[in-house]
Amino acid sequence: MPCVTPDDAPLLADLMPWSVAPPRLGRGWPAAPDAASLRARWDALLKAEGAEREALFLPTRSRTPHTAVGQLPGRDGGTEKLVRATGPCPEPVRVLYAPFDEQWLIPDQRLIDAARPELWRVADARQVFVVEAGPARGAAQDPAGPPLLATSLLPVLRTGRVRPLYRRPGAAEPNLAPGLTGHLAARLGHDTSPLDVLAWTLAASRATPAGLAVPLTGDAEVWARGVETGRRMLWLSRRDGERPRLPGGRRPYVRAPLPSRPRAVRYDRDEETLLFDEGRISPVPPGAWDFEAGGVRVLEAWCAARTEPAEPGTLAAIRPAGWPQAWTSELLELITVLTLLTELRAQPADPAVPDPVTPAELRAAGVLPVPSSARRPASVLDSHEEGPEGQLALI
Repeated sequence: MPCVTPDDAPLLADLMPWSVAPPRLGRGWPAAPDAASLRARWDALLKAEGAEREALFLPTRSRTPHTAVGQLPGRDGGTEKLVRATGPCPEPVRVLYAPFDEQWLIPDQRLIDAARPELWRVADARQVFVVEAGPARGAAQDPAGPPLLATSLLPVLRTGRVRPLYRRPGAAEPNLAPGLTGHLAARLGHDTSPLDVLAWTLAASRATPAGLAVPLTGDAEVWARGVETGRRMLWLSRRDGERPRLPGGRRPYVRAPLPSRPRAVRYDRDEETLLFDEGRISPVPPGAWDFEAGGVRVLEAWCAARTEPAEPGTLAAIRPAGWPQAWTSELLELITVLTLLTELRAQPADPAVPDPVTPAELRAAGVLPVPSSARRPASVLDSHEEGPEGQLALI
């Protein structure tokens, strides 16, 4: 697909107008690849007192053990100041911690510098979060990586802005330019759903100097092909439902047992093998190893998050004594996902988008510009939210 500009393709910021800055944890220890470590870290924090608790917490300007904040929406964490906190660890939740790296997080706003409660209010089983996969800080631009990530989990990546597909829980009120699906339905000759628009967006979005652009088409056959590709990308990215599998002979397996504490991870391109000291996993196609998002190799970063040592004496140093079997299963699935996504991205794209739906057309139809209210979060008051020190939260 050729390079596009805002003059011939609308911007994602207009098609999905409500966006939220990515959450900012402020400290690494409230997140981990396993939930048990988080519970142990919480216990270690609460056993410490005074200056020791504060040092373990790693205070910032936004959060200290004396900061008073409310509960995260839909969560049951305490609201007393952390300096006086007692009781068990809030139940860890699964989050997207880095591109294609699902980890666990203690869902307690006292631990998180900027939790973005508006995202937690709309997070449910039917939500899909779209994340701009910009390059990591200090990294070069990454034109080869996917411009967007999609996840059913709450994303806490330090990349670009987060755009929920729906503005309210229960898949209510799509976060799309008002009138967009109706206009596309008229052009295509059949109804189109918000999930179809998202699938097309994943398959067709392109980076431009003005931001991510999404070429739209009124050609029903081209639209159907793009939606089919995008829905497969969405299925692979969300990894819910049926698990992805490669044909026999191409499936990655553990060829030699992984050590309990791998010291180094490297890739043998000739043998298509991932080496954990003497442990071996293969086949790992070069496309899976080279797959990048946010300016970094996804597999390399995933492995580093589980093997690089933490500073002794910190809460982050509390981690599994060995390599859990669950990590091996997750790694084999990740290799499969990246292999299949690489194959999708290798398919030749249409040389041009026929019958384009241009920004000028959308303006003439009244779809653009979007009203300012569409760029703000909807009022969601579906559950009681406890404020600081047990007070009623005012939203």
